[in-house]
Amino acid sequence: MQKDIYGRIINFLLGASWAIVLLGALITFKLFITLGLALAIFLTLLYTIISLFLILGLDAFLVNKKRLQEAQKQTKLLEEIKNGMLN
Repeated sequence: MQKDIYGRIINFLLGASWAIVLLGALITFKLFITLGLALAIFLTLLYTIISLFLILGLDAFLVNKKRLQEAQKQTKLLEEIKNGMLN
């Protein structure tokens, strides 16, 4: 089954987001390690948590798209049942 372009874009963005989170956490830690280990760890965790919320937002788009597709299938099936009972 082929995925639509919307699903492909969201999946690509999810993969890229994970890469950005991992790379960004490393860069954040390396930038702030000169100011102290505790501050570097705190800022890295803060960056990671904010980034993960953004990933959850992208995942919500994907889930809502799947929910819409399922609702459309159910609607089509219900219309077929309705038309079958009327005939």
